[in-house]
Amino acid sequence: MRWQTLYEGRWIFAVLVVLCGLGFWLSPWVGLPFLGLILFSINFFRDPEREISGDPRSVVSAADGVVADIEVQEEGPFEGLPVRVGVFLSVFNVHVNRSPIQGEVISSEEKSGKYLDARHPDASSLNAFRAWLIKGPQYTVAVRQITGAIARRIVAWSKPGEHVEKGERFGMIRFGSRTEVFLPAGSEVLVAIGDKVKGGSTVLATLPAQGEER
Repeated sequence: MRWQTLYEGRWIFAVLVVLCGLGFWLSPWVGLPFLGLILFSINFFRDPEREISGDPRSVVSAADGVVADIEVQEEGPFEGLPVRVGVFLSVFNVHVNRSPIQGEVISSEEKSGKYLDARHPDASSLNAFRAWLIKGPQYTVAVRQITGAIARRIVAWSKPGEHVEKGERFGMIRFGSRTEVFLPAGSEVLVAIGDKVKGGSTVLATLPAQGEER
């Protein structure tokens, strides 16, 4: 466990501990459900270490979860980044987000929106989100952290102008949600819809060699 990650759940833990104490004071049967919620919350805020790919052209997953969609868009939200790989995170996944590449955080912007279920087909375009642009040595990659029906809080740990290593933690989303990685044209996607991925360790794609964009 990491203190920075656990700290994001401080109010949740505080409320649950108080309710658990009151519950056990009344009856063990009242306190046990709250004890279960405390254990669930500890599991949710887990933050394991990961082995990061050293290949400079590899793009690692920004999140744990299941690949929900892979799409090549003629007009996407980020100019020059038409390839989108979306990952759905259930409440049982690690919710810490990691940088797909090494580089500089160019921007980190939050946008208000709806809170549809993250599995809804319109969640990607209508839900509230935070968008990141990370400029690497050769290419820029974007990450979009999208809220869900339960996930209402996006946490940013990095700031524009800061350098991030590949696989470095830059933020998290609280409870079920969605994370998307946008890649430049010519990237070779190495995962398929339905694949389970791990943030920082699963290689999502390989960036094109310099001069091979198409």
